[in-house]
Amino acid sequence: MKILHTSDWHLGQQLFEYDRSEEQQDFLRQLCHWVATEQPDALIVSGDVFHYCSPSAAVQRLYTDALVEFHETCPAMQIIITAGNHDSSSKLEINRNLWKYAGVTVVGSIRRDEAGRVDLERHIVEVKNGCGELKGYVIALPHVYPQNFPALDEEVPREERQSHFIQTLLNRVKERNQRNLPVVLMAHLALTGSDITGQDDGRGGMEYTDIRLMGEGYDYLALGHIHFPQTLSGGRARYCGSPLPVSFDESYGHSVSLVELAAYGAMPEVRTLPVRNAWPLKVLPSQAVPLEEALEVLQAIPDEEKMYVQLHVRIQDVPPAYCMERAYELTRGKQCRFCRYKWEREIVETQKEITELDVDRLQTFSPSQVAAIYYQDKFQRDIASEMLDMLEEAVKRVRSQEEE
Repeated sequence: MKILHTSDWHLGQQLFEYDRSEEQQDFLRQLCHWVATEQPDALIVSGDVFHYCSPSAAVQRLYTDALVEFHETCPAMQIIITAGNHDSSSKLEINRNLWKYAGVTVVGSIRRDEAGRVDLERHIVEVKNGCGELKGYVIALPHVYPQNFPALDEEVPREERQSHFIQTLLNRVKERNQRNLPVVLMAHLALTGSDITGQDDGRGGMEYTDIRLMGEGYDYLALGHIHFPQTLSGGRARYCGSPLPVSFDESYGHSVSLVELAAYGAMPEVRTLPVRNAWPLKVLPSQAVPLEEALEVLQAIPDEEKMYVQLHVRIQDVPPAYCMERAYELTRGKQCRFCRYKWEREIVETQKEITELDVDRLQTFSPSQVAAIYYQDKFQRDIASEMLDMLEEAVKRVRSQEEE
């Protein structure tokens, strides 16, 4: 079984209020090219299809048009999509029944049937080729917080429901997998030990899951949520990573993964397909320089070159009020998009003295002297004389009260 493993499309994401639809559409074209050349049995999207839970009509059209084009390019290919933490599970599933006619399975949430039982079958997808031959199984697990997994057995403690739910699905597939076909498990979560280089979740941090809770019986764990592409220890679990960077901190190559599985129990063979970014995110220059030098670098960017720019500037004091206006003026008529400054404070000589201070020497200083040293270290400038006067007055009052 051959699958194209993708995740974290984040369609509709804006970067500093700049619309990114052009580069997102360019990625989808590249993905369609790989669908055409590789003819995979399945294309999977392990969560975070959209960046916002209520995507605009234009963004939904971008998504719909892409899926239709994928299906027309490779009619035998199945497309399997799960919801991530950025997606609205209910909105993602609105056209679930309609999408089936285009070979698309959408799983946004865990649901119950009319009898009130958890519908496990909706998570199990049989992957077949154009002749109807069964090629393997995909277990589509959407993003669910560990504490929200339903109880399949009332005797199972709440903290074990996640692992019990996943293992139950794996066991069900194992029972019907008489031909020893490959089994893929999709999930959108952060596994303990994964590398989150450059990623800021922006929602209170990451909630990690031990890989042992993902059960036994899968050949490949197709993960989403972490944007840095990586294969975890053991070689069966992989984050394909986001196809496009969502911030300047994600300064590494982005890609999708082509995975081939020979049989149940066989190790997956993974090939990385690099994504070309039509609007790269660049920090210029690589080393911090004074503001005027950085602005000269911005001005020197060719008018036709597309990129998002973050200027790397070294300063000693607060940034000048005119700095944003200057940058926007210099990019008028250019294709590049200025986003922000990356400030790096210059270490002045007085800071070096701080590392040489010991307890005995500090005891010889007055409170105002200690405050002045701390202020210089914290803000890289001298403390105002008015603040020192206020501090000395406060110290005098405390001492006079102690003497009374």
